[in-house]
Amino acid sequence: MSTFSETMRTLAVQEVVEDRRARSALGVVAFAVATALSAQVAVWLPWTAVPVTLQPLFVILAGALLGPRLGALSMGAYVVVGAMGAPVFASGGAGLPWLLGPTGGYLLAAPLAAFVAGAVAGRQGDLRLIVGLVLGVATMYLGGVAQLAALTGQGLEAAIAAGVVPFVVGDLTKIGLAFFVVRSARWARSKRS
Repeated sequence: MSTFSETMRTLAVQEVVEDRRARSALGVVAFAVATALSAQVAVWLPWTAVPVTLQPLFVILAGALLGPRLGALSMGAYVVVGAMGAPVFASGGAGLPWLLGPTGGYLLAAPLAAFVAGAVAGRQGDLRLIVGLVLGVATMYLGGVAQLAALTGQGLEAAIAAGVVPFVVGDLTKIGLAFFVVRSARWARSKRS
């Protein structure tokens, strides 16, 4: 392997912030900001009130990389900032009315989804990681479908058709991407040790 490659690998696994508490705080803020930015990448589908966004990717990554408590804290901060009026939801949406609308259930479930993803994924094992990521997205679906069904007055089947089915393929792709990001982070962590 070349000297350049060795140097790049060494730099890639060095800790930038030494203090664990500062690193945790930075992680919480970074994932809240990343989730807010990912919400701006929104594609509105004509047959559902729920847009396709990159948010689920960052919700499950927050849980899997920061751990259940810090991941939930990060997503809770994101939801609170949006509820207070910052335009951080899909396409710049903000405020309590947004949380009480058709997409609110997904947003309100985000802290629990990050917690579930982190708690199940743990720190080792590919199977646990995959199951944690899938359960994290499923938690968001549960919150979203419940609120969608309550708001529209339609049955559970119609809410699933509008709030889950159009997003499954994209969310499976996000789960796959999250899996490889977390595995890479674990590899880098093991090299640091």
